[in-house]
Amino acid sequence: MKKRTLWTLSFLLAVSLLAALPSAARDTARDNPFFQARTTPFQVPPFDKIRQEHFLPAFKEGIRREQAEIDAIVAGKKAPTFANTIAAMDHSGIFLGDVSSVFYALLGAETNDDLQAIARELSPLLSAHRDNISLNPKLFARVKAVYDQRQKLALTPEESFLLENTYKGFIRSGALLDEARKERLRAINQQLSMLGLKFGQQLLAETNSSRIVIDSPEGLAGLPESVRAMGADTAKALGLMGQWAFTTQVPSMTPFLQYSTRRDLREQLHRAYFMRGDRDNANDNKEIVRQITSLRAERARLLGHPTYAHFVLEERMAKDPATVMAFLQKLWAPALERAGQEAAEMQAIIDREKGGFQLASWDWWHYAEKLRQEKYAFDDALLRPYFSLENVKNGIFTLCEKLYGLQFLPLSAIPLYHAEVQVYEVKESDGSHVGLLYMDFHPRPGKRGGAWSGGFRRAYREKGKRVAPLSTIVCNFTRPAAGAPALLSIDEVNTFFHEFGHALNTLFADGVYRGRSIPRDAVELPSQIMENWALEPELLKLYARHYQTGEAIPAALVEKLKAARLFNQGFETVEYLAASLLDMAWHTLKGGEAIDVRSFEKGALNALGLIQAIEPRYRTPYFNHMISGYAAGYYSYIWSGVLDKDAYEAFREDKDAYEAFREKGLFDRATARSFRENVLARLGTDDALELYKRFRGAEPRIEPLLRSRGLLKE
Repeated sequence: MKKRTLWTLSFLLAVSLLAALPSAARDTARDNPFFQARTTPFQVPPFDKIRQEHFLPAFKEGIRREQAEIDAIVAGKKAPTFANTIAAMDHSGIFLGDVSSVFYALLGAETNDDLQAIARELSPLLSAHRDNISLNPKLFARVKAVYDQRQKLALTPEESFLLENTYKGFIRSGALLDEARKERLRAINQQLSMLGLKFGQQLLAETNSSRIVIDSPEGLAGLPESVRAMGADTAKALGLMGQWAFTTQVPSMTPFLQYSTRRDLREQLHRAYFMRGDRDNANDNKEIVRQITSLRAERARLLGHPTYAHFVLEERMAKDPATVMAFLQKLWAPALERAGQEAAEMQAIIDREKGGFQLASWDWWHYAEKLRQEKYAFDDALLRPYFSLENVKNGIFTLCEKLYGLQFLPLSAIPLYHAEVQVYEVKESDGSHVGLLYMDFHPRPGKRGGAWSGGFRRAYREKGKRVAPLSTIVCNFTRPAAGAPALLSIDEVNTFFHEFGHALNTLFADGVYRGRSIPRDAVELPSQIMENWALEPELLKLYARHYQTGEAIPAALVEKLKAARLFNQGFETVEYLAASLLDMAWHTLKGGEAIDVRSFEKGALNALGLIQAIEPRYRTPYFNHMISGYAAGYYSYIWSGVLDKDAYEAFREDKDAYEAFREKGLFDRATARSFRENVLARLGTDDALELYKRFRGAEPRIEPLLRSRGLLKE
């Protein structure tokens, strides 16, 4: 009955939408699935019917439709209220949002030249549309009228939070500027939208073309058979029969760097990775970065802030650049000291082997693997057989069942954008529907690098009824090779747990409104806390099983994993912090400076005293986080690390965080319920720190983070 009601509403909406179109467009609209009622299960996107030519008409209609909804709010005869202004705005643009969620998911996970061309055409249209709303003086006047009487209104906490963020959003978008400055702001926004898009497209082209090809077995020296097989499969996919190819995608590059004894080839591959976007070719990104950071600085000044970092951080938990820099510097010194010790240990191995060279960035993975084998008597190749993709997925499902009582039911009759995508219905323990989860695991030429979680629909309430979310996880994990299933590295295992935490945040969201506002430096708490369970002995014994024999991971190997928990933490922390500090260096520029990108980056890193053998996790020309949503915010991962490590202590005995004994138990349902109700379900509906304190009872402490990285001297 519920599905029939929702279908009827969708059908009536589609009919009214068709009627509203000019007659010349109706025939085209009838063939466009975006203009039709969704008859798919759970009203998911009908990927089996969507074609590329459907997007532009749907976007243009979505823009027209949302503008009409905004115009209706502005033209309202009644005095502005929360319901007829703030709530009405929150409910506008649903059609455009549905189209956007599908298009940009494909642009990230399954792009091609045609989709990229559509994106370039859309970018200025969407930028202008957003400005038409945020710079509408009559609309702002209504918002301000509601905001000015906020103390007299009997608003819920979520309504107050939405009102506050809506009003601030207008101010931060230029509502108080004069007309000349508004026009300049519009021009800057247009330029930034196009430059950001171009950066991403050129980075994808660089990544797809960056590889080494080996044409003789001599070039495979030191590689385990599984890595050789992966290289052969990659070459075959590229049409290079009888050869071996290794790309700059992490699942291909890292095992090669770990095991290859050919230092010359390690250098070639790693250089191909860290020179992406910096080759002075058609896909060079240096000038794009220079323009973006300059325009961002100008935009910040227009809006009354000394730098772009000041503008961004005003709305974050950190509040200002000085706080961020003090936080990062507090971590930098002990991390750099530890990384220096690690480098010295690796150099000692090189010297013992009479290598005759100084440790370089392309050597780090290789000698770190040797050092790990020397110290802990195991290597990555011994671990992978216990972490097949299917086993890790089942381990996460088991964890979610134990913590939250969730069930994951595979669905087969769901339209997919690619045959590799898997879809699950997520249910509560009582069988009630939570949402859907799409998972897409392996690299493809049309998929950008890295891993991320998003969605085709976020949760909100329609006339009191929850509209269930459609969550997504997209990764670039090691593909199956040589007849074996996909066998994940420990880093990939952690990444899977990480992205699943984001998905849970999407699935559990239980706000009334669509306009959730989560500070960037809190958004990684739901993801990073999940990583803490990944290698816990209590969970490992439930999911880490050999893909051939089914035997559980041996206790001796688990002990080695536990003993090696702090291995290479200096390197991992330093390469991350270096990128975070580089991001802050770019975004604390005041603008107008004559910048040479290479020189600026080198100067910023030299000023930190970065070890020569360590490259930052992301150099400027391929620092996609810095160009996209993490601008002046890449520090957020480790800021959220303070939150997640402190939060995880709620599941542990505080007096000794690394003993097997747990006071409450790692799977304590009561603690998990509190985390879900106070954090996962509510993030974006109230102040993030207040939500955290409701769960934890106090502000987070930094000591658990320092301890987890071996940076706390006790």
